[in-house]
Amino acid sequence: MSTMTAEEIRRALHENRGLPKGAARNAQAEALTAAAEVCGDSEVFRLTLVNQIDAYEYSAERSRMVVPFARLLQEYDRDPAAFDASQAHSLFWRFKWVSGQIISSPDVPVSSVTGYLEDMEKRYRIAGYSERAVRQSEYFLADAIGDDERAERAMARWRAADRDTMSDCHACETNSQGVFWATKGEHAKAIEVWEPVLKGEQTCMEEPHRVLARSLGPLLHLGRTDEARSHHLRGYRMARGKESLLRTIGQHIEFCALSGNEARGVEILAEHGAHLRPLVDLKTQMDFYGGVVVLLRRLVELGYGGDPTVPYEGSARTVGELHGVLREEALAIARRFDVRNGTTRVSDRLLERIEQAPLIDVLPLGVRSTALAQPATAPAPVTAPAPVAATGLTELVERARTARDCGHPGADPLWAEVAVRISARPEPEVDPLLRAEVADHQALTAARAGAPDAAQLLAAVRDGYRALGQAERAALAELRLASAAAQAGAEPGEVRELLAAGLRAAEALDAAEPLRERRIAIAELSALRLEPYLRSAEAAHEHGHEHEHSSGGHSGGHDHAGGHDHGHAELMAELASFVSSYGPALPDLAAEAEEMLGRLTLSQGDTEQALTLLAASAARAVEAGRPWHAVDPLVLRAGVLLSLGRPEEAEEAARAGLEHAAEVTDPEEQGIVRLTLADVLRRRPDTVTEAAEHALTAAHWFDQAGLSADGGAQARLMLAQAYARDGRTADAAEVLQSALPDLLEHGEEQAVSAREFLGNLLRDLRESRAASEQFLLAAEAVKDWDDPRPQAGFAQSAADCLSDAGLAEEAVAAYRRALELRRLTGDAVVSEVRILRSLAWLGMREEVTEATVAAARGLMNEAAGVLEAAGAAGGSGDPDLLAELAQTWHQLAQVLDRLVSSQEPDEAREAEASPAQGALSPAAVEALRLEEIQLWELAAELYARLGLEYLQDRFQCLSNAAWTDQELGRPAVGAARISALAEEIEGLPEGMAPDWLLPQARRIIASLTA
Repeated sequence: MSTMTAEEIRRALHENRGLPKGAARNAQAEALTAAAEVCGDSEVFRLTLVNQIDAYEYSAERSRMVVPFARLLQEYDRDPAAFDASQAHSLFWRFKWVSGQIISSPDVPVSSVTGYLEDMEKRYRIAGYSERAVRQSEYFLADAIGDDERAERAMARWRAADRDTMSDCHACETNSQGVFWATKGEHAKAIEVWEPVLKGEQTCMEEPHRVLARSLGPLLHLGRTDEARSHHLRGYRMARGKESLLRTIGQHIEFCALSGNEARGVEILAEHGAHLRPLVDLKTQMDFYGGVVVLLRRLVELGYGGDPTVPYEGSARTVGELHGVLREEALAIARRFDVRNGTTRVSDRLLERIEQAPLIDVLPLGVRSTALAQPATAPAPVTAPAPVAATGLTELVERARTARDCGHPGADPLWAEVAVRISARPEPEVDPLLRAEVADHQALTAARAGAPDAAQLLAAVRDGYRALGQAERAALAELRLASAAAQAGAEPGEVRELLAAGLRAAEALDAAEPLRERRIAIAELSALRLEPYLRSAEAAHEHGHEHEHSSGGHSGGHDHAGGHDHGHAELMAELASFVSSYGPALPDLAAEAEEMLGRLTLSQGDTEQALTLLAASAARAVEAGRPWHAVDPLVLRAGVLLSLGRPEEAEEAARAGLEHAAEVTDPEEQGIVRLTLADVLRRRPDTVTEAAEHALTAAHWFDQAGLSADGGAQARLMLAQAYARDGRTADAAEVLQSALPDLLEHGEEQAVSAREFLGNLLRDLRESRAASEQFLLAAEAVKDWDDPRPQAGFAQSAADCLSDAGLAEEAVAAYRRALELRRLTGDAVVSEVRILRSLAWLGMREEVTEATVAAARGLMNEAAGVLEAAGAAGGSGDPDLLAELAQTWHQLAQVLDRLVSSQEPDEAREAEASPAQGALSPAAVEALRLEEIQLWELAAELYARLGLEYLQDRFQCLSNAAWTDQELGRPAVGAARISALAEEIEGLPEGMAPDWLLPQARRIIASLTA
């Protein structure tokens, strides 16, 4: 590279600026500086120094900019006249960058920093710049060394000084001024100062990326968790993978540790683990490590200290080991600053940071994170024991029995605690009945989980109750044996025998037993509940028997079908009878039967009757004092009502279900009820924010239930939809991307729909390359569908995004495929036309020549021909076709205008008084200009036919034509065009035309007639 010419270096500089930010770009920038120094061209040498400084600024090697800046400053001091105004401004602008780096370098003495700032202040004053940038740098130094009094003064003078061309952008200044308040613990004030950046009113290359991350801790402290969640989702998306934002990445990792999202934090750490190494920029290293240490410390507390984590300097490390290494390295850097500063400011702040306790137990983020496995070691106690632990055993047992007898969802944890309490006591000290009840709970838990020894445990419980003379408890255990057998797939005959045994045990209870009627009713209801399963199993057995012993061909299948229908009718009658018989005395059991009856009625197609039964079941459960039993029928009712297009009633049912679910402990049920309500609410713009809240909580509950890939994926999809409708596009994309792997497993249609949704979100975020990938994958997924239209649509969307991403060759291929597919259907004229116009423009992207313009003209004419043919075929009055034809003529005029503009001689050619090689002749230019006018007139006429909706488009065409008239030397003709339109607008009723249109028309007329 040392033998490069000045021109070669200039070209290489252009290429270097386009490289990804990081070490590779920096190394090449350094090599170019060395080559320029050998080359001997002073101007090129200065350009390479600026390029080298800029490369360092947007990497993790910022501190290296000090040396090239010093050399650039030497060049300026040696020959200031060699720097034009722009180059001088560039030099003074980078003074601020370097001041920040020497303040952030522990090896630069404070006296040297102070001297540098004094030199900066002197140079700025001589150059006529405000002291604002100097006072900003002074504040940074004072804050870094712990001189708070000086920091306060510098901040006040910074804010009071005038802004000028040396002032940092508004967004960067706002960032720093908000940090001033955050470090003082004034969290609300910090957020208030940051507001313009957080709202997107002030932006730059690295804002709002950094402020979004900085705001996370203050928002958690303030309890503004919804904003914190959104800032994390949006901010991490912006910062992910950017080397220059490692401090910001560390703040997101820290946020995860402080908000109960350790799994998310581990994923972010894994994505950036390659940066866990000694960095040139020590301040960045310390700050990045600080956030990581907060997470690692939290993982150690939770018992994950012995688990493997990301490697460090090529060596595998456990969480505990990595925590120790990074903590010591960060503190070592902080101590170097303390030695330099003569204070403990840096160490104090770092220790305060890395020793933080979580600010919230769990803040659901909505994104899918792989759950952490059970820790290898017991977690350190970090929370107070559960309230139940403070209850005496006698009171605890009484609560557990009451909850069990009324079917309360909280019975299970109470009995689990009872089991723990009595397990440590000698057997003689524990009431035998209590031990039997604990065994009962454990057996029931095993049966629910489908444990292989469930039947054995239940039988032991039954025998234990019999031995204690607890006949009514024994009867219930007997009945549970039937349910356990059915769950285990026992033969229908065996299950029926066990049901009969359970009923006999209930009927054999003493007539004076208060629970005798309830036990009999439970036995009858259990038989009704299991009947559909038993009949299905018997039918399957008979069907298999027929295939085994018959050559087939008889009508037995119809007999089975008839028997099946008859069975449903019989079962429904029996359920109705049960409700009638037991409704007054045992309303909770009647409610269960009524729900079953409602589900059967729904399966038979009687929707209205089913809705009535489900509502009645829920009401009966509430009246019985068991509102948690009302949740399932209400959720089902809400779903049915929503499918029938009755959203108001659906919302009422879903809200009631959520209200009654307050004491439900099953996480899946909690997820379902919230997902149902979210589905209802997301369809209305006024309730979409609430819908997002319920979908978010539903995803959290499904995660708790171990259903992240199932219900959790659906909840995240709904959350993304709600966010998108609420204008939170980045949040929606982050959530959807995290759930996409799960959604792809939910069937082809869902997979395609999810990719399309994500592609649209990414396109809205201007992430065009990523959007095109999703559309192309969707197109591939539907390529074998009978209908080619979905594939055509995805191919066209992919092409649009590829074009936006600057991938012209790939875009052309996608457009041509989309065009081929559109023409297969023959019913997508507008899409076909837009593809042709896009291909026309892509052909001129690299070069505007007579040849490329001729090709573009051909495509535009082809598009017009397609539209004219469609009109002749019966769509002549179709406003969509007319609008597209007008747009085609409009764009063809623009194509021709591009050719003329590209051929106009530049200043150098004018000086030589000779035309460019291959330039158009004056006659050719005039012909093209006249054709442009004709095309704009055609487009304007079509827009006029389409009415006032297209008034602005019509004005644009006539305005273009008028200015072209002026270029042809006939401004009066152009003025007449606009005057005619202005008169027409003046005659319109007030409010029919945009307010700006008439004044703009008058300004054009004035300019043309001046």
